[in-house]
Amino acid sequence: MGSSSSGRGRACSTGATSSSPSRPRPTSKSDPGARSLHLQGGIGICKDQVPSWLELAGGFSHNGAALSNDFLEFRGVSKRFGAVKAVDGVSLGLRKGEFFSLLGPSGCGKTTMLRLAAGFEEPDAGRVLLDGRDITDLPPDKRKVNTIFQSYALFPHLTVRDNIAFGLTVAKRPKAEIRAEVDRMLALIRMADQAAKKPDQLSGGQKQRVAVARALINKPDVLLLDEPLAALDLKLRQTVLMELDLIHDEVGITFLYVTHDQAEAMSLSDRIAVMDGGRIAQIGTPAEIYESPRTGFVAAFIDDTNFLEGRVVDRRERDYCRVAVEGWPLLTCYNDRDMPAGQPVTLSVRPEKVHISHDRPADKPLHNVLEAVVEDVIYLGANTKYWVRAGGARVQVLRQHDRYFLDEKPIRWNDPCWIRWHADDGFMLDRVRGNGD
Repeated sequence: MGSSSSGRGRACSTGATSSSPSRPRPTSKSDPGARSLHLQGGIGICKDQVPSWLELAGGFSHNGAALSNDFLEFRGVSKRFGAVKAVDGVSLGLRKGEFFSLLGPSGCGKTTMLRLAAGFEEPDAGRVLLDGRDITDLPPDKRKVNTIFQSYALFPHLTVRDNIAFGLTVAKRPKAEIRAEVDRMLALIRMADQAAKKPDQLSGGQKQRVAVARALINKPDVLLLDEPLAALDLKLRQTVLMELDLIHDEVGITFLYVTHDQAEAMSLSDRIAVMDGGRIAQIGTPAEIYESPRTGFVAAFIDDTNFLEGRVVDRRERDYCRVAVEGWPLLTCYNDRDMPAGQPVTLSVRPEKVHISHDRPADKPLHNVLEAVVEDVIYLGANTKYWVRAGGARVQVLRQHDRYFLDEKPIRWNDPCWIRWHADDGFMLDRVRGNGD
């Protein structure tokens, strides 16, 4: 997974983003100017090229409307299971119409947060609010939220149409209304021609779409999704990711999405909360989380990165400082934390930000240039990954195969080489790796 801080314009790009001398302001998926969807594996879809389904989703507001703050709120919620504190004093606000992901490893508390929102668990402390109303003590059926589980929980004896209609049927709505609403949902998920099939006749992706339609037909204020794509293979997961994103844009309601998969969260989300040990480690847009992680845990969990232990030497012009790393020349790094001289830091740089070459690159302002030796090479199709030794540190480099790659002299094991990266492409962590990160 590479950096995907993309602007959603009509001119879509699936290539890696290039670094620039000044840091761009990260954009979120909900930015009105952002209209392209980038998925892991180089898939890029221009949403302006996809027909609008808004008229098919009657009764919903569109995602283009202004988002209000704190539509779904967790206020200091905690939940313990025996000796384990699954959620530890979390406060969090989701905006109306937002696609928000809770991301983290197993046992971090993300699913417990979803169950607290759904009413399947009661918090030991704190409150849960929806649209300003305290719903902490309401049972699940009294909350305007619907949940999609990993198993989808479709009724095997019912057709697609009857599965989608189930909620309205239980509510004893008029048959004509049920028929019309189901027709809208079938059109939304593009399965009108599959309406008579049973779940065992559907693919995994089709089952997932039926589960979404069954939840949306009740017109909830919030849709909760608990790792709904975990059972799908990679290719199908990429397809369903696109469909989920398009459906969200059409219906415009708040989605709370729980996943341990970084690519899913990065592809779908307006904002992400990374959880660790029952607490929130960082909240931000996908670009903010990827480009400016606040801790070593967040940096490493989101994607591969290099960690270099050092100490701030001095400040330079604008927002830069020099960092001393043992065995290396002084490095220049973007300093958005205003760290003082003498501060121990962890300097990190993503592998795709590091450039590798046989020849020493020309000296440029704010570039870090080091001599190294190649220790390992792995060909990955679209990219090649190198591990190089520079001074006493081992550094990962990810080289994208552009049109010049095949014309260049190959870089092989044990070759001497040079690596470089721009100061803007590194980031500093105010906690040295190994001290709890």
